[in-house]
Amino acid sequence: MNAKTISIIAGVIVIAGAASYGLYRWTGGGSLLGNKENVERSMASASNPNRSHRVMLKTNLGSIQFETYDADAPKTVENFLKLARENFYSNLIFHRVVKGFVIQGGDPNCSSGASASSTGPCGAGGPGYTFEDELNPETESYKAGYQKGVVAMANAGPNTNGSQFFILLEDYPLPHNYTIFGKVVSGQEIVDAIGRLNVDSNDKPLSPVVIEQVTVE
Repeated sequence: MNAKTISIIAGVIVIAGAASYGLYRWTGGGSLLGNKENVERSMASASNPNRSHRVMLKTNLGSIQFETYDADAPKTVENFLKLARENFYSNLIFHRVVKGFVIQGGDPNCSSGASASSTGPCGAGGPGYTFEDELNPETESYKAGYQKGVVAMANAGPNTNGSQFFILLEDYPLPHNYTIFGKVVSGQEIVDAIGRLNVDSNDKPLSPVVIEQVTVE
């Protein structure tokens, strides 16, 4: 079986590329000159670089929760969390579903309704900036590879990450070109259900799957 990939080219996700993003500001627990609670929180952050967040994707088909890999892909995680907290992903759809491979979303050009933020065709959009890949062979996520439930970012080539992401439906031998920044911990059955939907010739589901809300813990 030939390895597939996911790339963003002129609005068409070509089965030949996949992903990663990054823009992370490391924040501690407050000033060391503050109260005891702030000091303890800051010390905990410094001693626990593997801390993570839980992200809940509420869709019209059910909720998907994934854990972020803050230590392995700090810039990518911070970028995703920033966009989520700004409600960037609300009302966007999973615009690409490839059975046995991935579901993909996060394009502001692919909304469930008319979108003022649309800047072009569905499949080619982003947040208005790009940033570098995080592909460190020493990280655990890189070593584990592209397993079922892995969450990674779609791109149009090296260091062109933005807002589009995908979730793997099965273990897949993708090349290490796409930053892995999390993995589903709850709701994989929802991911699988999306992966079984009927799609058109562009792999877009015939029945829209809407990301209604993204929350971060």
